[in-house]
Amino acid sequence: MKLLISLYFFILAIIQVGLLGGVFYYHLARLTVRAGQYWIASLFCSVLALTTFGIGILLLTNLITPNFNFTVSNTLMYSAAVLQTLFFASLNKENSKKLFIAVVISILVFFGVFEVMRTASGFEVRTIFIASTMSLLFLWQIIELKIKRRRNPSIALRLLQYLSVVGLAINLYRIIFLLLLSKTISQVSELPQELILITIGQMVANTLAYIFIVAYWAERISIDNYKKRIENTEIRSLLDERELLIGSLLKANKTSATGALSASIAHELNQPLAATSLNIQFLQKKLADGDLSPSTQGEILATLLTDNERAASIIRSLKGIFSDQKVEVESVVFSRLLHSIASILNPELAAKNIQLDLNIDPELTIVGNRDELRQVMLNLVGNSIQALSASNKFPKIISIKGRYIAEGIEISVTDNGMGVPEKAQEQLFELLTNSKSKGMGLGLWLCKHIISRHGGKISYQNSKEGGAEFVMTLPLISPL
Repeated sequence: MKLLISLYFFILAIIQVGLLGGVFYYHLARLTVRAGQYWIASLFCSVLALTTFGIGILLLTNLITPNFNFTVSNTLMYSAAVLQTLFFASLNKENSKKLFIAVVISILVFFGVFEVMRTASGFEVRTIFIASTMSLLFLWQIIELKIKRRRNPSIALRLLQYLSVVGLAINLYRIIFLLLLSKTISQVSELPQELILITIGQMVANTLAYIFIVAYWAERISIDNYKKRIENTEIRSLLDERELLIGSLLKANKTSATGALSASIAHELNQPLAATSLNIQFLQKKLADGDLSPSTQGEILATLLTDNERAASIIRSLKGIFSDQKVEVESVVFSRLLHSIASILNPELAAKNIQLDLNIDPELTIVGNRDELRQVMLNLVGNSIQALSASNKFPKIISIKGRYIAEGIEISVTDNGMGVPEKAQEQLFELLTNSKSKGMGLGLWLCKHIISRHGGKISYQNSKEGGAEFVMTLPLISPL
């Protein structure tokens, strides 16, 4: 009899060990849905309880004063039941620290009470005490599962609730059966077969409960994975829509930017071409009137040549910037570069009564691209000419200074015009922005781009005279 009962306990213990091993592996995995620490601890205590019960029954001599290991076994079984109840409670809300402490205290109290009853009372009283305690726990489980099922219907939860009802019924039946029992049980052989069957049935129901908890966990993982697949599909759809929108915006922006950039380049080229057109018209008028002197003819032709060179210089600069071709570099003496620019701009300066003041070290030299540096100076001086044309100040002066500094050389272009409005200064060097009423904002961006290509920097500040001052720093040898 004892061997057969022990075998039942060992078989159930082995089944629960396999369940514990498989579940514990997934519990350690980083899953968004976790089985819950209370249930794992409950299953572990149940395995220990079944094992110690099986060993204890083999060593049992009588049921009136059993060995101490029965106190340990029953305490472990109570711990498994109360931890399982905590797991069900955690499905509805997080268990408080006070509740956990109360459970620990109840386990210690159960251990003490059962140890006293082990030596002071008989088998029937101890069994009724255990069955009563388990009945209360099963009643708690039924309530928690019912609350959970209202908010989250689940087949696994329904089966768990049924098993809790079965557990409650079995323990109530054990209590009634022992209360109605007429004789005292002292040996294992005296145990009624009916009592043995319902006790083993209770252990089987407990094992099924753990299996159904695994089923509930698997159900939650399946639902979570389904939601993730739905969310991933929605996210991919949103990402595709975003890429499509970005592509459309880039295409629209590219079209807009290309048109604006083309207009800006046309504006930059329009200045020398417009001057050329005026000079040609003037030349045609002189020829028609027969009033073309050799000196006037030479002056007009020289101006046409310089305007043509200015337009060609703009085209070369833009070609070098918007292509990956390596540009040519040479030793550039700034004083000579400025004198060549002055010869181009002198007619316009004279016509608008603007003085050009050059204060450049005669030996100020860097290694860079002559055409690009000329374009920078033409743009900066051209901007100053336009600013002074709209100014009522007199005299109108453009000052260009150059000197050696620790970083290389420093060139400044200053005028005594109205300066640049404060709001426009932040975006002064950005492409397609302009503070002037005419133009599309290519000139200063082009200046910054060229200076950056040469390894230098350009900045704006208000001059002491109230006008604009552009300051450039360039290395002696550019990285082109």
